[in-house]
Amino acid sequence: MGADAGSSGVPTLHPHSEGRWSRVHEKFLAERRPHTEQQLRRLRILSTTLIIVGSIGFLVFLISVLTHEGAAVLDRPVQHALEALRSPGLTGVSIGLAVVFGPISMPIVVAVTVVVWFLISKHAWRPALLALAMITGVLIAEVIAHLVGRPRPPLSGMLFGADHTPSFPSGHVLGTANFLLTGSYLFFSRLRHRRRAAIGFTIAVLLLLAVAASRVYLGYHWPTDTLASVSIGLVELGIIVAVDTARTAVTTGHEPPNLAEGPETHPSAAAR
Repeated sequence: MGADAGSSGVPTLHPHSEGRWSRVHEKFLAERRPHTEQQLRRLRILSTTLIIVGSIGFLVFLISVLTHEGAAVLDRPVQHALEALRSPGLTGVSIGLAVVFGPISMPIVVAVTVVVWFLISKHAWRPALLALAMITGVLIAEVIAHLVGRPRPPLSGMLFGADHTPSFPSGHVLGTANFLLTGSYLFFSRLRHRRRAAIGFTIAVLLLLAVAASRVYLGYHWPTDTLASVSIGLVELGIIVAVDTARTAVTTGHEPPNLAEGPETHPSAAAR
């Protein structure tokens, strides 16, 4: 087995088991990010704010859809306004977004991203979180869609083939939100260049808004469907920020030792 009882009666791991655990720990669990107390407080406030804002937004849109009041009253006017903007150029761009972020292409894009990130990164923690967010989003969208059972806009207005599945929330938009927002946070949160991070996250948000608008433009969703999906995406992002912060962020000056290092490589061991 992987453990023997030592002279004190306490089980000890074989060197082979210790080496295997060290490799697992190094690849998945050993990432540490030094932060000041103020930075940690900001991350906690950010995660809490995202969860609260996203939850409130989703509940507002859900209630409006179920009661046919509130924000849902604006669905038809907004949809008609976007339909009035239809042109060959905009339709082509919208269909392109639908294909890239659709149920066929998106899993391939996510799988390639996660695998490549896993292979080239020092730690697999972030690609694993991204994969978890994407899978969770799919499950959430499927469950809510079948529970609410909201009909889609008329088939006559759909520009890229008929779709008879439930409309609320938009799976396209939720998947896009998780991939762009969560992926951007996990990637740019490790960059020291704040301007680059701000630019990258801004591009992700604009692209998400474009996908959301395109779903209404193409006639497949009501505006509240897409807004509800963005709200769910904010909640998931807030949870990811909280989990990532709790697992990887440590206070500056009190960073715990990297357990994947051998005793001879750690400074405390050298001091002894």
